[in-house]
Amino acid sequence: MHETHAGGSIVNNGLEKLLDMGGVAVDRMPMLHVIFDRMAAQCSEYLRQLSSTPAFLTVAEVGTERIGDVLDAYEGNAIVGITYVQAWDSRILIGLDRNFIFNLVEVLFGGDGSEAPIAEKRDLSAIEVRLAQKIFDLVCKALRASFASVCETVFKVERVETRLDFAVIAPRTTFGVSAIINLRIQGRNGGMFVLIPQAALNSIRQQLGRDLSNDMALRDPDWTKQIESEIGRTEVAVRGVIEERQFVLADIASLRVGQILALQATAKTRVKLECNAEPLFWCNLGQADGFYTLRLDEFVNQEQEFINDVLPR
Repeated sequence: MHETHAGGSIVNNGLEKLLDMGGVAVDRMPMLHVIFDRMAAQCSEYLRQLSSTPAFLTVAEVGTERIGDVLDAYEGNAIVGITYVQAWDSRILIGLDRNFIFNLVEVLFGGDGSEAPIAEKRDLSAIEVRLAQKIFDLVCKALRASFASVCETVFKVERVETRLDFAVIAPRTTFGVSAIINLRIQGRNGGMFVLIPQAALNSIRQQLGRDLSNDMALRDPDWTKQIESEIGRTEVAVRGVIEERQFVLADIASLRVGQILALQATAKTRVKLECNAEPLFWCNLGQADGFYTLRLDEFVNQEQEFINDVLPR
């Protein structure tokens, strides 16, 4: 029995190696193109919320390449986020080239594109690295939404590296799915890539093989009208945040029943109104008929909020 089991294991390993020798063609996983197009569109929308200057991200290429070849192509010219994908129990890479970072920094801090692009070879500054971390978080959010039609999972950035020889997620000789995304902003270009080890997609390869052209159906106007009506009557939960404070685990452990946590806020402090953790309005606190009330004052400037998070305090 032991010999039979070992033989079966050898056969299975041999089949896996045979499949991985040339990489599985992306054409056999058409949903990947759909997913990365959605991700690029979602990232474009996130960036438009942060800057008055429109940013456009488009997918230039989705293909299968050796992981080492992709890393060598970007060596010395990119910063990457090593990202853990919970459902796959695997790690992927999200990379931004230097032009992506430099162009975005200039726009977010008021540049109009009139200055010459940065051409010098230098290390990224602390602010530029923090901006990259924020962009990685946005990309993770977009990837989660884009993959939702295939599988529900969380993308979480574990660490950031500027040296790609430290960005080890799989043997360099193995194949991975590489998506190249172009950024266009203020007439300038930048690049982003997402690199997924081929083995990480094994559990969802069947779902990725769906052909959406076979799933398309003609739009029913009555059904569309009904959906719009129901959406308009959907209840939405909002939350008013008067003050936020950071705690470490030791602070939480030391809390006692009856203890009072003093707030720095006053009756004149504005309240942030949120929905699904997204800030919407700044409000003034009041009372009416025995209830606390919020009067909308102005929209939250997400661009300024983003810059405040990036700048060191």
